[in-house]
Amino acid sequence: MPVSAPPRFDVDAMRGEFPALHQSVYEDTPLVYLDNAATTQKPQVVLDRMARYYAHENSNVHRGVHKLSQDATDAFEEARQSVADLINAPSSDQVIFTRGCTESLNLVAQTFARPQLGPDDTVVVTHMEHHSNIVPWQMACEATGATLKVWPIHDDGTLDMEAGRQLLAEETFLLAMGHVSNALGTIHPVASIIDTAHAHGVPVVIDGAQSMAHLPVDVQALDADFYAFSGHKMFGPTGIGVLYGKYDLLDGLPPYHGGGDMIDEVSFDGTTYADLPHRLEAGTPHIAGVIGLGAAARFVRELDHEAVHAHEEDVLQYAHEQLAAIDGLRLVGTAPEKTSVCSFVFDDIHPYDAGTILDRLGLAVRTGHHCTQPLMERLDLPGTIRASFALYNTRQDVDRLVEGLDRVQTMFG
Repeated sequence: MPVSAPPRFDVDAMRGEFPALHQSVYEDTPLVYLDNAATTQKPQVVLDRMARYYAHENSNVHRGVHKLSQDATDAFEEARQSVADLINAPSSDQVIFTRGCTESLNLVAQTFARPQLGPDDTVVVTHMEHHSNIVPWQMACEATGATLKVWPIHDDGTLDMEAGRQLLAEETFLLAMGHVSNALGTIHPVASIIDTAHAHGVPVVIDGAQSMAHLPVDVQALDADFYAFSGHKMFGPTGIGVLYGKYDLLDGLPPYHGGGDMIDEVSFDGTTYADLPHRLEAGTPHIAGVIGLGAAARFVRELDHEAVHAHEEDVLQYAHEQLAAIDGLRLVGTAPEKTSVCSFVFDDIHPYDAGTILDRLGLAVRTGHHCTQPLMERLDLPGTIRASFALYNTRQDVDRLVEGLDRVQTMFG
């Protein structure tokens, strides 16, 4: 049978949605933005929606009877529903707004894990985790005497599945892991891992910061116990994140912070708390951020994900091919299932030096350990150069990167 052509993706039209891409830096050098694993650029619909809030709806939420407050509250809760729709949450009450993925993970560590952990318990994280999915669990373990164990990896950046199965069978209390590695781009088989963990009675916390802009996420299909992510890595604003949890788990959590909006009644004799989701959202929230995140969620949901995936796969594969052909350069992280990230090192040029020169050539890449120091130690590297792609990047961006790397080698040759 003939093989059908991949769906067409109009990358030029998509780039037109992102004003930050159309600027020059350093003496009119066109910007090539390849740092999307750190933060994505924002489409005009997100910028416009946030501006509309500040210009026409600026008010606090959930408290006022006047029209501005009611309009702001409606927009705020509409955003919550948009996020729930994006990840297929059973209820918008299971969408908790936080300051970012980091706070979401800390919330689970401090309100779910820490009260239950004891000296005989074990928390497992993988060797590829971002510091935000290591340090909160270290803190919980240090406070309770529990043990933190590390799921090892292979040299290509894939998980050692047999070692992981053994860890999960050892009466582990909890598994915390990323959906996609921010440093290597490895896509972990989280659905099957969650199944294995649940067979042993182990709840699973997924750091989805790197997945939301690249993969369709269905928390019910994954059967995730908790799923955390940030707005700014899925075309939304900074300072806003999400914690999704199964209802019974969220409903059993004590308040994380105390203050306004998370209470039912307050007296000096005691306080009763609001129902979900407000019980876990104390104080005036980042209203504009939530509304912007809602716009970003609708933007992502309306994408042709098959076409976007085919385009991103093409750009990533092209980058791998072009970079692999450069003498003195080595790719880091070559898992068969990857998305968005291309990390590499030179044999004799420090990543920071290379990144500094690339910046002057208009190429925005990330250099360093990418908040994954244990991973870099495992790979025996001081850090890497990371080019990370989004749906608006092109083969031409890769060509500019290759030209820049040639300049780097010439300068250090």
